[in-house]
Amino acid sequence: MAKNETRRNALADAGIAVLASEGSRGLTHRAIDERAGVPIGTASNYFRSREALIAGLFERIGARLAPTPEDLERRAAQEPSRELFAEYLRDIVRRLSTEREVTLALFELRLESARRPDLADTVSSWLRAGFAADVAFNEAAGLPGGAREIALFHYAIDGLLLDRLTSSIDPETSTDAIVDALVEGLLPRHP
Repeated sequence: MAKNETRRNALADAGIAVLASEGSRGLTHRAIDERAGVPIGTASNYFRSREALIAGLFERIGARLAPTPEDLERRAAQEPSRELFAEYLRDIVRRLSTEREVTLALFELRLESARRPDLADTVSSWLRAGFAADVAFNEAAGLPGGAREIALFHYAIDGLLLDRLTSSIDPETSTDAIVDALVEGLLPRHP
């Protein structure tokens, strides 16, 4: 098994780019090799099967979308509040919007999982693990809202990103203003 982590990441990034531009049907080891500019067969040395490739792409998507340790440290020093919760959400949406290719690739994998039961298990496991981590983070940080609210925000953010990355129904309203409205509407105020 190939061990060069830098090359593995570059191949996964090429796979993400292929997914974003070609869709899941265009995702082949050969297409990744071509996108990465490496000899044919390189991607299959790192990702032996389509399942291994998909798992590697999810791993890389998670790494590319993760907040920086500095961002987390800066926010951890703040008092937990609705405003801090909104700041975390704006950061999540900013990362997903800035990493447009990654987010489109993730949507492609989710859509493909609706047609392929074998992929559905992988996608579901990855999404549920991310959701559980978000709930645990929110709880550990002392932020308002529980699992129900976090789920509602996942649903809302997925829709917001689909809107912003494709054809928007309201391109004039800023994304931050929409996130703030979501927090106001979905996160209950406690006396």
